[in-house]
Amino acid sequence: MATDERAIPGLDDIEAVLALAAAATATDGVGPLSEQTLLALRNPADYPDVVHLFARESDGVVGYAQVAKDAGNASGEVVVHPAFRGKGLGRRLVESALAAARDAGVPLAIWAHGEHPAALALARSLGLVRSRVLFKMCRPLERPLPPVRLPDDVRLRPFVVGADDAAWLRVNARAFATHPEQGKWTRHDLELRQREPWFDPAGFLLAVPADEPTTLLGFHWTKRELTADGAPGPEGEVYVVGVDPDAQGLRLGTALTLAGLDHLKNTGATEAALYVDESNARAVRMYAGLGFEVCETHVMYGTG
Repeated sequence: MATDERAIPGLDDIEAVLALAAAATATDGVGPLSEQTLLALRNPADYPDVVHLFARESDGVVGYAQVAKDAGNASGEVVVHPAFRGKGLGRRLVESALAAARDAGVPLAIWAHGEHPAALALARSLGLVRSRVLFKMCRPLERPLPPVRLPDDVRLRPFVVGADDAAWLRVNARAFATHPEQGKWTRHDLELRQREPWFDPAGFLLAVPADEPTTLLGFHWTKRELTADGAPGPEGEVYVVGVDPDAQGLRLGTALTLAGLDHLKNTGATEAALYVDESNARAVRMYAGLGFEVCETHVMYGTG
């Protein structure tokens, strides 16, 4: 019989959850835990308000849920090892996550990554309602890309750690003022990612005036996922593209996207991917016009 518990993850727990997530990914074809959830798992001291829930059998950790509170709301993710599904562990973990959110006095919304049928059925049975849809869009990089066209007085340069942090945080907050997560990033959020093994400032492209190279107009932060041996994998990600509202008339969004795709292709990536909210119809149309197609759908279910 499995036992459930709240605990601060130690090294053994972290390794067990990462192995559990890898097994679920191999079975389902989509990762069950987002980057932010993995950051909080691997750096529990940096996220003291995050709740970690474990389902344990004699074999070890067979299920995991995380609840993260943010500005009057909470989000959650749940994963159960494929060999232990169909035993009610997923329901128990979701119910424990709902209880943790109630204890914190906030509503909870839980991601169903890849619209897995069992996850959707569980959400409906618990009375959770569909509240957000996130598309993953993909594009082979072997296909030709349009040329990068920047205004004559704008150039691109790589991000400089330390020197560009404050300017980037300011533009990111302005560009994503209405986004539920991205616009709230702090210096701490940025620094955590700068410490990640995938971080490469050469792929963090900044658009600046030619005569004011410290003034940030927009950016394209690219990302290469790493394989188990630490080498870059085949997929390159359009991690974040943002333009300062004051520079919107320069039409930098498409140029920055293409410049980042060129960088990913030149570093060996064969597939490009990005994540965009279904509700952001303008961005979805722009990416579709560049040859991206929806390859995964992620749904958030909430308590309303």
